[in-house]
Amino acid sequence: MRAATLVQRLLTFSRQHPQEVKAVDINRLVGEMSELLHRSIGETVVVETVLASGLWKTAIDPNQLENAILNLAVNARDSMPKGGRLTIETSNAYLDEAYVNRSGAEAKPGQFILVAVSDTGEGMPPEVRDKAFEPFFTTKAAGAGSGLGLSMVYGFVKQSNGHVQIYSELGQGTAIKMYFPRLSDAAPVPAWEVAEAPAMPRSGEHNECILLVEDDEDVSRFVIDALSDIGYRVEHAATAARALEILKSVPQIALLFTDVILPGGMNGRELANEVKKLRPELPVLFATGYTRNAIIHHGRLDTDVDLLTKPFTTEALARKVRQVLDGKTG
Repeated sequence: MRAATLVQRLLTFSRQHPQEVKAVDINRLVGEMSELLHRSIGETVVVETVLASGLWKTAIDPNQLENAILNLAVNARDSMPKGGRLTIETSNAYLDEAYVNRSGAEAKPGQFILVAVSDTGEGMPPEVRDKAFEPFFTTKAAGAGSGLGLSMVYGFVKQSNGHVQIYSELGQGTAIKMYFPRLSDAAPVPAWEVAEAPAMPRSGEHNECILLVEDDEDVSRFVIDALSDIGYRVEHAATAARALEILKSVPQIALLFTDVILPGGMNGRELANEVKKLRPELPVLFATGYTRNAIIHHGRLDTDVDLLTKPFTTEALARKVRQVLDGKTG
């Protein structure tokens, strides 16, 4: 799991992490994070939120924004060993051409939503501040951090077509400001809904039939064992052609769970398109460990896609399958 987390952070820094983009109300997202933030940073740090009224929406991956805010909050906590104040502030903003040119921002001038995370901690000297977004750069003791927290934030904001800036002075604290482009009201972006994670299914609790399409024997064995233990029935195919044969002969199939990269000339996306002709109502769940494939374009997932990123745990598999079967994704 540590290796998987490391890879995901590297992908985010390099702007290749697949983003599930939604129309996000950032004020609501920050409000939903309140309990998580308090658990993560402890009682010695006071958390304050200053949320602007009439805040515009933006098109971003809400899970990655949560991770970014959490990373910044934990960094802030570490800079305040004796306690202090963490402030999360939102506002509508306009970045003009002069600011963009002066700051070296890659974002185009225009309207943005600002999310600022600031602390009353130790602050950074200029030589540290200038390297803070570099991957693997850390001032923490060996084993205390990967040096990828801030680089992940940087990559996420850049992949979201935004801008991020650090303001810090020794003894005065640090403020990190993230700017995300305003979402046009006419933009075809699915709405973000806060979905409660379903409880981990118990053995024998579900008995739907799932068609697994996976050519790797080890992955197939793991998925079949995990789903069978819960009570699902699993039909397995190693190729898309075999999957279509099974689908025609087993009408009880309730979910297609397919890898994106498949042998035999037809990938998972193409298989899903063929399946939709036969069973338009059949839900599809994709699995992939790659960031450049048939369901990810320009770093963003296609809007009609449910994805489980490899590697995944038994718990993550069980919860995602249940979500898709219950129609509670998105």
